[in-house]
Amino acid sequence: MSPQTEAVKKTGGQSPELPELNDARAANHLYKRWLALSLALIVTAAILISGIRSRVRASAKLRTETSQVAITAVSVVSPAQTSPAQEIILPGNVQPYITSPIYSRTNGYLGKWYVDIGAHVKQGQLLAVIDTPEVDQQVEQSLSNLNTAKANLALAEITRNRYEGLLKSNAVAQQDVDNAVGTYNANKAIVEASQANVKQLQALQSFEKIYAPFDGVVTARNTDIGDLINSGSSGGAQTDLFHIAQPGTLRVYVNVPEEYSQGVKAGMTADIVLAEFPGRKFQGKLVRTADAINVTTRTLLIEIDVNNPTGELLTGSYAEVHLNVPTQEATFLLPVNTLLFRTEGLQVGVVTNGKVVLTPITPGHDFGNQIEIVAGLKKTDQVIINPPDSVVSGQQVQVVQARLPGDSK
Repeated sequence: MSPQTEAVKKTGGQSPELPELNDARAANHLYKRWLALSLALIVTAAILISGIRSRVRASAKLRTETSQVAITAVSVVSPAQTSPAQEIILPGNVQPYITSPIYSRTNGYLGKWYVDIGAHVKQGQLLAVIDTPEVDQQVEQSLSNLNTAKANLALAEITRNRYEGLLKSNAVAQQDVDNAVGTYNANKAIVEASQANVKQLQALQSFEKIYAPFDGVVTARNTDIGDLINSGSSGGAQTDLFHIAQPGTLRVYVNVPEEYSQGVKAGMTADIVLAEFPGRKFQGKLVRTADAINVTTRTLLIEIDVNNPTGELLTGSYAEVHLNVPTQEATFLLPVNTLLFRTEGLQVGVVTNGKVVLTPITPGHDFGNQIEIVAGLKKTDQVIINPPDSVVSGQQVQVVQARLPGDSK
C-alpha cells in the first residue's frame, strides 16, 4: 500500500485535499435536518391549533345551543277587541197581546154554544147561551112587585093630592095631610127599590148570553150543552167557558241575565227566530222592561212586540231572541288556554322585550273557548298561549309563533 492511500484511509476516506467540500456537505446536511425538524414542528403546531380551534368552536356551539335550549319557546296571541255591540241569544215565550178566559156571571145550564176552537170572532159576537129558569122567574116576580108598588104609589099620590086640596078649606086636619104625604113618599121609595131590584135581575138575565169581549181567536172551549155553569158566587169551582186570544200583535217575554241588564233599553230592535220557520227572522221592538231584577233568577224581564197580521206566528211558541246589546266599554277576547290560575288571582303571561310579565286581569263573560277581559290588557300585548306552570315574571322566552287576534288554530 502506498503512503498516499494510507493517508486517505486515516482521514476517513476523504481526501485531505478537499476540506472545504466536506464542510459544505456537513452544513447542507445540518440545514436539511433543521428544515425537516421545523416542518415537523409546523405541522404539529398546525394540527394542535386546528384541534384546539375545532374544540373551541364545538364548545362555543354547545354553549350556544345549551343557552338556546334553556330559553323557553312560546307562542303568543294578541287580544281581539270586542265589537261595540254584542249579540246575545236568549229563549223567549210568545204570548198574545190580549188573552182572556170567558166566565159566566150567572148560574144555570149551557143551552147552546156557537163557536169552537180556532174560530175568529169579533167583539160583541154571541158565543153561547145559558139557560137560567130561576133568574127568569125572579125577573117576573120582581116585575110584578114593581107593578104593585107603582099601583100603591098612584093611590097614595091621589090621596095626598085630595087631602092637600081639603086642607085649604079646613075640611081635614093637618095630621091627616101629613099622613097622606108620608104614605106617598114611602110608596115612592118602594117603587124605586123595586125598580133597582128589577134592573139587577135583568142584568143577571142578560148574562145568559156570552159575548166576545174583543176581536180574537178562540183557543179553548171548556164546556158543552147541558153542562152546569157556576158563576162562582156560591163558592164552588169556577171554570172558564172559552179562552180567547188576540194574535194580531204578539208579546215575546224574555229573561235577560243581570250582566246584560244595563245595555237593554226600550226602543231596541230584536230578531225573533222560530224552529218552524228555518232561515227566517221576524223583527220585533223592545217596548218595556220590568225595571227590576228578579231575586230568584237574577234576570230582567223584558217585553218585545212583534206584528203578526196574518197570524202565522202561533201563541205559546218557543222562540230564540237575538239582541244586540251595547257594551259598556272596550273589552278584549282571549283564548281560555292563555289563563293562569294562581293564588295571586287570574293572570296571563305577557311577553315584553323577550321577557315574561305576569299580568293580573279581570274576566268578563265566558264564551266557552274564549273569555272576555274587561281590565288588565292592552291591544298591543302579546299573550302567551298554553303558558307552562313554572313560568315566572322576568323569565326570558323566545317567541316562535305569533297568532292573529281571533285565530283559533
